[in-house]
Amino acid sequence: MAKNPETEHPVKAFGYAARDTSGFLSPFKFSRRATGERDVQFKVLYCGICHSDLHMLKNEWGFTQYPIVPGHEIVGVVTEVGHKVEKVKVGDKVGVGCLVGSCRQCEQCSNNLENYCPKQILTYGVPYTDGTITYGGYSNIMVADEHFIIRWPESLPLDKGAPLLCAGITTYSPLRYFGLDKPGVRVGVAGLGGLGHVAVKFAKAFGAKVTVISTSDGKKEEAIKHLGVDEFLVSRDPHQMQAAAGTLDGIIDTISANHPLVPLLSLLKPHGKVILVGAPEKPLELPAFPLIAGRKTVVGSAIGGLKETQEMIDFAAKHNIMPDVELIPIDYVNTAMERLVKAEVKYRFVIEIENPS
Repeated sequence: MAKNPETEHPVKAFGYAARDTSGFLSPFKFSRRATGERDVQFKVLYCGICHSDLHMLKNEWGFTQYPIVPGHEIVGVVTEVGHKVEKVKVGDKVGVGCLVGSCRQCEQCSNNLENYCPKQILTYGVPYTDGTITYGGYSNIMVADEHFIIRWPESLPLDKGAPLLCAGITTYSPLRYFGLDKPGVRVGVAGLGGLGHVAVKFAKAFGAKVTVISTSDGKKEEAIKHLGVDEFLVSRDPHQMQAAAGTLDGIIDTISANHPLVPLLSLLKPHGKVILVGAPEKPLELPAFPLIAGRKTVVGSAIGGLKETQEMIDFAAKHNIMPDVELIPIDYVNTAMERLVKAEVKYRFVIEIENPS
């Protein structure tokens, strides 16, 4: 028999949850576990809204368990720590991203790649080690093992910085891993949304030459004047695409809707890479010849391990990299989801869970 979310743990919590595939979010009383010896409890102040929250709310990936409290771009202030915690203390600013657990023993975990651990535990919507379901950051309290806590730099605002815990590491990690983090490298960013605009900011901070690829020129002025991109391509304009063919070393593909890959492959130099970080719910078509002709590759990348996530946050603080956000109250969240579907946000919603003042 399923346990009652409100009474299965001793710490009372409150959030917003969806109960079915409508994805409609409404007030939800539940509970968090007591702070264990290596746990950190913190008051949630802000939580970013990720496009994957939308997929999960509507069970578009097929493994959602209801009720679901989304949110994996969670920041706040520590209120309690277990007696063996060494990483942070009460009063510190902290964050939790996409993971709250992993086996800590496998090859991937040993190499600080908890994000590729076969036993990884997502921050919401999956069973935790005690068998209860994890609940995310659309809530007032969070409890996590200190290993999965990110120390927050004092110079980085909590509200604007929150989306870095998913959008930031999702784009920072492939830029680093695939060698697109060097001055003069030519990087394409497909899609200028929550992920794309952060990818641009990191690539520019690394010294790369950045080209944004979009389906229309609606964001061209914004991209060039505000984000400082070097080139802007409209993917539906064959003349622009042909003129730019073979010019890019790699492309960070942030698009979460179905889209053709061949136009992107045509922009790559020989040996170039299209790196998928968006997650369309349907398979993409991948013809062989465009790959073979230039020894090109299509690869995927998923967030980063905890060590790299901390590195990314510290890099963002040092270089003043912050997502462009729209702050909203939690009771606006359903309207925000409707706007997210229509891409009517520049570029990331952040829920103000509790006013820090």
